Amino acid sequence: MKYTRLTKQQLEELHQEFINFLATQSITGPEWEMIKLNRPQVAEEELDVFSDLVWEGVLHKVQYLENISEQQMHLFYLPEKEMKLISVKVMNPKLDLRTPEGFNWFKKNWQSDFVEYLVASKAYTDDKNLDKFKLIQQGAVITKGDLYQWFDKIIE
Repeated sequence: MKYTRLTKQQLEELHQEFINFLATQSITGPEWEMIKLNRPQVAEEELDVFSDLVWEGVLHKVQYLENISEQQMHLFYLPEKEMKLISVKVMNPKLDLRTPEGFNWFKKNWQSDFVEYLVASKAYTDDKNLDKFKLIQQGAVITKGDLYQWFDKIIE
């Protein structure tokens, strides 16, 4: 397995897609039930293959990721050639950017001496989607990129 198996909830939400996936392999509903009952290892492998296919499709489309912690924001833009990062660090230990109060403080004070910025870029490895997946495993979430784009305009 290249990525990670989808959760039970994710699999439930993709129920119809999973049925279509089984159908492409000529596995009917009753056959799937027999596989789960008599050959659980094969059922596990099918779930893993399906999960990887879903992840590949999602990761291929991902353009922006955000990883926000108490005092830092890592905003990623993921175009074709290289990953781009805008990193924001707040030097106020009492602040938590994940709270409305903390983020409101930041919006008012983003130009103060208590905020540091770093801009960087990095080439992808041979597996761009795996690079994206590793960022997600480290806590990044997929976004529309509003924060990145806002900072990108300011930094220009």
